[in-house]
Amino acid sequence: MGKNISTDLIRGHTDTIILNVLRQGDSYGYEIYKTIINLSGNQYQLKEATLYTAFRRLEKDGYIHSYWGDETQGGRRKYYRITDEGLNRYEQSKTDWDFAKDVLGKLIEGGINHDEN
Repeated sequence: MGKNISTDLIRGHTDTIILNVLRQGDSYGYEIYKTIINLSGNQYQLKEATLYTAFRRLEKDGYIHSYWGDETQGGRRKYYRITDEGLNRYEQSKTDWDFAKDVLGKLIEGGINHDEN
């Protein structure tokens, strides 16, 4: 495997990543885990423990709701659904991220222009 993104860089965005997956449809733990790997182009793997901690936090905060699926696919799975509050939270986080990305770009790549006052 090539380069891996730093876990520290992603840690603060775990909730937003999960909300992004769930805004595209209800899903269960292992499927969300696999979706995140696929979305990253196999560059990032979120630890399952981190994922389940985030599920609990997001549910407690009212951003997601869990329910049990039926037994048609073998075992009963716990599914997660994004709530309206979760969608609002996602949009806010995306706005914050776009702003941070812009500022970080300037801080990391920008030069100092001495002509400006």
